[in-house]
Amino acid sequence: MTIRDAITLYLRKAVPKGTEIEVRVPDENQTAHYATSVAFRLAKEQKKNPREVAEEIVLKLLKTVPAEFFAHAEVAGPGFINFWLSQKTLNGELQRILKEGKKYGSSNVLKSKIQLEFISANPTGPLTLANGRGGFLGDVLGNVLKAVGAKVEKEYYVNDGGNQILTLGKSILAAAGVISYEETFYQGNYVKKWAKKHIQEVKKPGALPGPIGKRAADDFFKAIKTVIEKKAKIKFDRYTSEVSHIYTKGYPEKILQIFKKGGWTYEQDGALWFKTTTFGDDKDRVLITSKDRTPTYLLVDAGHYLETKKRGFDTKINILGPDHYGYVKRIQAVANILKFKKSEVLITQAIRLMRDGHEFKMSKRKGEFITFDDLVDEVGMDSARFFFLMISPETHMDFDMNLAKERSNKNPVFYLQYAYVRTANILKKAGALAGKKADLKLLNTEADVKLIRSLALLPEVLADTANDYQVHRLTRYALELAGDFHNFYEKERVLGELKDVALARYQLVKAANIVFENISNVLGITKLKKM
Repeated sequence: MTIRDAITLYLRKAVPKGTEIEVRVPDENQTAHYATSVAFRLAKEQKKNPREVAEEIVLKLLKTVPAEFFAHAEVAGPGFINFWLSQKTLNGELQRILKEGKKYGSSNVLKSKIQLEFISANPTGPLTLANGRGGFLGDVLGNVLKAVGAKVEKEYYVNDGGNQILTLGKSILAAAGVISYEETFYQGNYVKKWAKKHIQEVKKPGALPGPIGKRAADDFFKAIKTVIEKKAKIKFDRYTSEVSHIYTKGYPEKILQIFKKGGWTYEQDGALWFKTTTFGDDKDRVLITSKDRTPTYLLVDAGHYLETKKRGFDTKINILGPDHYGYVKRIQAVANILKFKKSEVLITQAIRLMRDGHEFKMSKRKGEFITFDDLVDEVGMDSARFFFLMISPETHMDFDMNLAKERSNKNPVFYLQYAYVRTANILKKAGALAGKKADLKLLNTEADVKLIRSLALLPEVLADTANDYQVHRLTRYALELAGDFHNFYEKERVLGELKDVALARYQLVKAANIVFENISNVLGITKLKKM
């Protein structure tokens, strides 16, 4: 249970049954540890003055709260209730950090079995920046959901079948001069390079675009996996093949029968349509084309959702790029029909690379772009990951190349890593203090208390992020924690203090080291030994 959960439980005894209670951490410029606006909701219902209601709540609350849980609680402004935790409560949480170690922040509050699908880029070329943004988001969100008890499968859905593979094969044949170029073909040097490398196979009499495209797609996907796993350190639990896991096992046909049986389809103009307007879509969508009676991407993706459900997942989270807004309603219609307990589609927004205050493009030649691979090579995995994660995924972002490459406290990820290194250095130099009993009551300076308070927020930050998927909350927390530790480092000492104070500060630094390690693990940020 988090401290906030405890406050909420105590409040439930002080307000009428069924009252919605929100306990939050106030803005940085406020000194209170926690606050609630529950009095305003009750005042409206009871037709009373909010401040009067708030004062009544405080009186009742203090009668139910264990002694010394709060330092004090008071009514502020027109009816807000502010809480300050006692040193006993904060020190109790500090002891919990030291006891739980690597498990601190984790819980078992989420019992769902979740499939988290992300990246899933077609294997027809290199990963884009948008793929990378969704990749880091999915990787960290999966870590968060696992930390709060969910069984999570991080899945990459490999579109290794369908028309895009045929188009890739035609593009390669065109690049080799075997067939004429068409506007819909893939461009870029990567197509030309593959064609040149396999020129004998490509120019062999009777070479067909299907097999050529499949061979190239397999090679491109191997390169994608290398970037994902080796360079970006993104971990997938499963790579699901459209051909092997979906087509071969007949899932498009199986989901089609479900749609037909439920009355969700109709024939018109030679095509089979899906009634997605029933679920809020702006128009119905085609499942089987009229031209050659082939399944559309939607039908195959619906088969994928069925395969996911058949494997026991009750929740599906799908992270898509900025050009997929129109797809949300139709795929959510599928999830609704299959009765997923919960289905979410997260859309990431576009990224602009900035250098020296101006938008930066690697090349202006048609068909070429800066790839995710290029970015990680230039700024490093940690900077690429942290910078992408700092901004809410539904917000357009400008990626500052200069700042991402800078090795100073101006660079946010450097600032975080430096705080962790400082904790490790202190623990190493003060190693003689390890294992000795400490009186935590001596941690009473403003910097001490503020650092303990920040450390104790980790469980709440993880729980909130698991609830609303706002992963940028984690980077904000990590930076605020780093700031509080750097402030502590500048104002207080471990070595050179009186022995009893030194012992207590050693335990505080040890706790900070634990929390920095835990938040870094969730974010996937490298824990450096030295800067």
